[in-house]
Amino acid sequence: MSHFFTKSQVALAALAALSSAAVIAPSLATAAGKTAGKYVSGDFHNHTTCSDGSISMQKLVKKVTDKTETPWGLDWFVQAGHGGNGNRNCTLVEDATLSTPAYPYVAGQGPTTTWANSIGAANIKGNGGGVGGNGNMWRWQSIQEYQYPVLEYLSVQKNLPLFIGMESVVAGHEHSSMSVITGQMPASIDTLTLPNTPGYTATGNADALAKWSYCFDRGDTDTSRGNVTGSAVGNNWSCANPDSADSTSATLGWSATGQKLVQPGGAGTGSKGHLKTVEALKWMAKFHGQGSYYVPAHLERAGPFNPDGNNGYNIEHLRNFNNAAPNIAFGFESQPGHGAANNRGEYQVKRNNIGGVLTDSVGGTTFGGTGVYAGQVGGVWDALLGEGRNWWFFASSDWHNRGSFGPDDRRSSQDFYPGEYQRTHVMVRNGSDKLRPQTIVDGLRTGNAWSSTGQLIDRLAFVACASYAGPGARSNAAVEALAVAAATQATDISASGCATMGEKLVVRPGAEIVVAVVLRDPEGVNFAPYSFPNPSLAQIGVRQPINKPVLDHVDVIRGLVTGYKTPGAADYAGEWPRNTNWLKADGTTTGLASVPAAAKNTSAAILKTFSGNGGTPWTTVQSGVDNTSFLKMSFRIPAVQASQYVRLRGSNLPASVPYETDASGNPLSDVYTNANDTTMLRIPCTTVGTNVPANGANWTQANGPIDGCPAHLATATGASNPINGQKAVSYDIAAWSDLWFYSNPIYVEVSGSTLVAGVK
Repeated sequence: MSHFFTKSQVALAALAALSSAAVIAPSLATAAGKTAGKYVSGDFHNHTTCSDGSISMQKLVKKVTDKTETPWGLDWFVQAGHGGNGNRNCTLVEDATLSTPAYPYVAGQGPTTTWANSIGAANIKGNGGGVGGNGNMWRWQSIQEYQYPVLEYLSVQKNLPLFIGMESVVAGHEHSSMSVITGQMPASIDTLTLPNTPGYTATGNADALAKWSYCFDRGDTDTSRGNVTGSAVGNNWSCANPDSADSTSATLGWSATGQKLVQPGGAGTGSKGHLKTVEALKWMAKFHGQGSYYVPAHLERAGPFNPDGNNGYNIEHLRNFNNAAPNIAFGFESQPGHGAANNRGEYQVKRNNIGGVLTDSVGGTTFGGTGVYAGQVGGVWDALLGEGRNWWFFASSDWHNRGSFGPDDRRSSQDFYPGEYQRTHVMVRNGSDKLRPQTIVDGLRTGNAWSSTGQLIDRLAFVACASYAGPGARSNAAVEALAVAAATQATDISASGCATMGEKLVVRPGAEIVVAVVLRDPEGVNFAPYSFPNPSLAQIGVRQPINKPVLDHVDVIRGLVTGYKTPGAADYAGEWPRNTNWLKADGTTTGLASVPAAAKNTSAAILKTFSGNGGTPWTTVQSGVDNTSFLKMSFRIPAVQASQYVRLRGSNLPASVPYETDASGNPLSDVYTNANDTTMLRIPCTTVGTNVPANGANWTQANGPIDGCPAHLATATGASNPINGQKAVSYDIAAWSDLWFYSNPIYVEVSGSTLVAGVK
């Protein structure tokens, strides 16, 4: 039976459902009684031949965990391909160097070999894939029967915390990085003896993630209940949630055959799809409340929300997610991967066709590699923090391929490997135990995390402590000492009356807040393959090798907390301005005045800027652990009366770098370095080197650093372009030249003022 509803009817249903549900405060770590832990770096969004990536799981794991051949080895890693289906057998490897006893190299069969030609079509389950079907395997089967066993085997072999996630194709939206870790990598694998012959039987399982993929991924239209076609033998899944009547709603596409919501198309598909995704989050909260996460990915890329399609996210959708499952939907990936692409992050002007109108990615482009929702001070992220929500910032690689280069080339015109360019550093409290999926997910959930590109910094301690007149007084030096001790040990603080990222500090009115920041700008070279002077800095007379970036400044950004918005209220929902209503033709923006009230926090502003040369300098201190240099800085917020938060960002670029930063040091639109529109390219690359790859050459670690502008850079065009005809900063040079780090916030809740309800 078909049901048709107007957009307004669906929207009203959504608001009614959300209004009737209480906002649940998440369980987060507090300053007292912390289990010991350290900041460890990882990546949770990347691709292999399991979906649309270019290399096998084994090769990707080797690349991102190795610390010698590819020295960017990560501490933890989540392999996550797209939901839906695929036709390639990603358990096969490229060559004998990747061969293992359980998964040996098979001559003539690499990771692009189809499932049908390797395991046989009869072994492909579900509807439409196997015998008589299209040869594609549903992601649920790939995860359950093939991907998970490979990753468990590699986890044991390498003694590393690896687990399976997914980049879901989201009903009503575009993509989200997520996982259900229940069953994965049980402690019993610690004592396994691996086989020395082909074949491996997993001890754990990814059944819960496979079921989620079947039940809720928009790309999965299978209705087999996870069974063999035409048989009841198999998983016999039902996606119903006894706590939510909407989980079996005919309006949202309930299929009695598939026991799942099958999103209908046509008018209202986006609105109904959004509600299906809310049901997915409710299901995760019901059945896997501590064992799952859901982080919208590159969420500005597909444009604003489309009620009749599947495009991006407006702020109200993020609020709905967090309201429905605050322990699971606790942040976003507003710093996308694809950092070396012709459009950084693959964000693009007029990228999306919405209702027949070419529509920009939200914001038009990235801003210093970060989406506008987080890259704009006072924008969507600050609006969510201004409510006192547990909504955290993350970054990931979105690895697929090297673009015009092979996977072992150091150059890229598309993607960076996980950990090579950007990574998320998260506090994982594992005590004396090894790193495990559960403690990693617990760490992400707390928001005690920060992200950096290009190894701009590799240690950070960010501390806020209360100081009262008399016996409760705290000096700046005392708080700095806490931060120095934490940063040198790669851990955080555990002191009464203090808080760090993802936590809140509850104080009496009139308290002074002492804020201390200690970080390390690592000496030596980073992972960039380029040693010639940064051409963006060369514009202002600074000669700094690309592979030896120097932190220029740190901004402290503060905003006030005014409480949760009410679903259905005028300030709950609002779309970021489209196209030239935000990004003007010359690359400048219209500013926050054009942004609706729901999507901004006008109290957010740069409170303090520290630098090595500015009016508020930092101090260099030597580590007592390894004798490396750290930068130390602190300040006081006097006599607080209102609840608020502080967060950090920093860059290798000072203020007023042409086409990169404005006079306040904010990142400008990346339209000036995006090779898709060569008429907008503005920064020339003129260094001629002696160790530069010839066209067609494969350039590996052994070839050494590239000391001149590479041939693959785009050439600026346009008669009025001041650098017309010159090689211009673009592709990977644009990314390596323009580096940023972002921290998550510390909340300060003033007694009698607004509650910071999202954080305990």
